[in-house]
Amino acid sequence: MKRVLIISYYWPPSGGSGVQRWVKFAKYLPSEGWQPVIYTPENPELTTTDHSLEDEIPLEAEVIKRHITEPYGLYRKLFGEGKSASEGEVNPINSRKKTFKQKISMFIRGNIFIPDPRCLWISPSIKYLRKYLKEHPVDIIVSTGPPHSMHLIAEGLARAAGIPWIADFRDPWTRMFYFKHLGLGTWAEKRHKKLEKSVLDNADVVVAVSPLVQEEFQAMTATPVELITNGYDDEDFEQVVEPDGYFNITHTGLFASDGNPETLWKVLSDKSASESRFAGMLRIRLAGKNDKEITDAIVKAGLAANLRDIGYIDHQRAVREQKNASLLILPLRKEPEYRATLPGKLFEYLASGRPVLGIGQTDGAMARVLNSTKAGVVFNWDDEASIRKYIDICWERFNNDTLKADTENIEQFSRRALTARMAALMDSIIDKRK
Repeated sequence: MKRVLIISYYWPPSGGSGVQRWVKFAKYLPSEGWQPVIYTPENPELTTTDHSLEDEIPLEAEVIKRHITEPYGLYRKLFGEGKSASEGEVNPINSRKKTFKQKISMFIRGNIFIPDPRCLWISPSIKYLRKYLKEHPVDIIVSTGPPHSMHLIAEGLARAAGIPWIADFRDPWTRMFYFKHLGLGTWAEKRHKKLEKSVLDNADVVVAVSPLVQEEFQAMTATPVELITNGYDDEDFEQVVEPDGYFNITHTGLFASDGNPETLWKVLSDKSASESRFAGMLRIRLAGKNDKEITDAIVKAGLAANLRDIGYIDHQRAVREQKNASLLILPLRKEPEYRATLPGKLFEYLASGRPVLGIGQTDGAMARVLNSTKAGVVFNWDDEASIRKYIDICWERFNNDTLKADTENIEQFSRRALTARMAALMDSIIDKRK
C-alpha cells in the first residue's frame, strides 16, 4: 500500500464531526490502496467523547500519539469556564457581550497564541516527524484543520522532507465567523493572514468542504483548490429504527446560542396553544451539546413539557435519533460568514430520509444542497410565515403517514465515494511529482 501521513488534532476518543471526517476517510482508504498513518495528540482537550468511533479505525491504520502542551488550564480560569473543556459553552468565541476577564482571555488567545493555542506543538512535531519519516517513509502528507497549527506542522515537514502535501480545511481560517470576535491587534491579524497565505500557496493542493469556501480560497491562491465535502456512511444507516409515534422535531450535534431559532419556537408555541393534539404529540428532541440559551428559549416559549434534552450521545445513537425524527432542524449561526458553511450533520440528515428544515441564509451553501437533493427547505431566521406554513404541511403529512423526504442524488456524499475521490486526488499528486 501507499502510505499517507494524516496530521489531525481530533481523533477518537474525541467526538464530533471534526473527528468523523478523517476517521471515515481512514476507514475506507485501505480499500483504495492507501494505508493511513495518523499523527495526533495523546492528551488533547476533549470537548466531547465518543468511544464508538474507535471501532471505525481500520486494522491497517498506524496511529502515532505524542504529548501536546496547551494553555487551556489558565485559559479556562480566565474565561470563567468549568474544570474541563466539556463543561464550557458550545462556542464562547461569538458576539455575546464579554466580561473584563473574558476580554483579556480572548485577547491572549487571539494575539499571543497564533494561529491557535496548539501552536506550541508545531516545532516539536516537525522535529519528531522528520526523524520518523526517515525510518518510516510516506508518499504524501495531509493536514486537516482547524486547528490551523496542524497545517503549519505539515508545511514545515513537507518543506524539509520534500513530500507532497494536501491542506484539508474543514473550516475557513481568516474568513471563519469567529475570526472577527478574537479582538486581534493589527500585527496579529496580519500574522494570521500571512500564515494562511503561506499554507495556501505552499500546499500541493488545498481541499475545501464547501463550494463557497472553495471559491474564496481559489481567489486567494494559484494553488488548485478541490472540493471534497463531508458526508454520510451507508453502514451507519443500516440500523433499523421504529418510529416512536410522536411528532419529533429533532436537532443533533452542537447547538450554539447564536443559532437559536426563536421564530421556530414561537411558531411551535402558537400551534400548541391552538391545537391540543399537536401539543400532545410534539416532541422537541435535542441530541447533543447545547448552549443554555437554547433550552431556556424553548422553556420561555411555553414548550417545557415538549422538550427532550437528551444531551451528548455517541454517533450511533445520534443516527438513531435522526432516523426517528419526523422533521430534522438545522439552524445556522446568525453570522454572515455562515452563508458559506455546510454543517457536517447536513449530510447525515440527507441519509436519514427525513425532511430537513434549514434556518439561515436562503442563498447559502446549505440551501444549495437541500434544494438540489430535494431533502428540505431553508427559510430566513425571521420568516415566521414560511416557517409556520411548513410546520403545518409537515404536521398534516405526519397525520396522513406521508411525511418523508424524497431525496435525489445523495450518493455523491457517501463516505465511500468521497474517499475514492480523496484517494484519486492523492494518486494524481504523486503522479505529477514523478
